[in-house]
Amino acid sequence: MFATAIRYIGRKPKPKMKPIELKTPPEQTQTITRAIFDIVKDHGPLTIADTWERLQEVGVRGLSSKRQMKIVLRWMRERQKIRQICNHVGPNKQFLYTTWFTKPNIKQPRPGNFSSQPKLP
Repeated sequence: MFATAIRYIGRKPKPKMKPIELKTPPEQTQTITRAIFDIVKDHGPLTIADTWERLQEVGVRGLSSKRQMKIVLRWMRERQKIRQICNHVGPNKQFLYTTWFTKPNIKQPRPGNFSSQPKLP
């Protein structure tokens, strides 16, 4: 019991996260966020990879990398423009982005899941 108390006292608290500040100009930020929001709204709950593929198809100017897109998604989550939901498929987790007003009916199996394929005799 004493060792457990020492362990808890010895831990450092989780650092406070400061709000994300985007380094792009406001006009460019508005264009990027509008494109991301429209894609997520039109194509339902999407993973980060799916969102990135759709954005590359659209060809958004000013979005140079997937890392920058992730930062913009986190910024949009802070401002409650989109939300992140977790889909448990078997032992795996899948994080999806959706708008606030869509119903999260996402219990469909992923393409990589082998349990949905017919079994051979």
